[in-house]
Amino acid sequence: MTIGEGRPRTGKGFEISELDKRIIEQLQEEGRRPFTQIAADLGVSEAAVRARTNRMIDKGILQIVGVTDPLKLGFQQWAMIGVKVEAARLIEVAEQIAEFPETDYVVVTAGTYDILVECVAEDNEALLQFLSGRLRKIPGVRETETFVYLRLMKQSYQWGTR
Repeated sequence: MTIGEGRPRTGKGFEISELDKRIIEQLQEEGRRPFTQIAADLGVSEAAVRARTNRMIDKGILQIVGVTDPLKLGFQQWAMIGVKVEAARLIEVAEQIAEFPETDYVVVTAGTYDILVECVAEDNEALLQFLSGRLRKIPGVRETETFVYLRLMKQSYQWGTR
């Protein structure tokens, strides 16, 4: 069985129905698609689409956001940073990193690195300042390794419905 097959999935007590998944699919294709169009495509009322969408947003299952390309906005450096941290300070360090405006993705992991951080910087100098002047100075950070993005080959937001 793959994700999206079988019985409705639950997330903190909230069931995702087939109709909910179809609404999500429509919004993943075009986040600005009017509820009236989604309703017509799915053969339900606009009120049903609006209510289900709002409920999924309220439950934290769905977000509707504008996604930008940092490189097209003038940022020149985009990197993934692996961070090794003292075990006792893991969550504290992750929370501090998440507060930095340069970070757009922070995840606690199991594996070689304790934390993975995606960072967007104006240029090489800004990335250097972030790494040496801020990230590596957080108490508990033991080691970092930076992977500078050369070309983004795929970025998808089509999870969980197919």
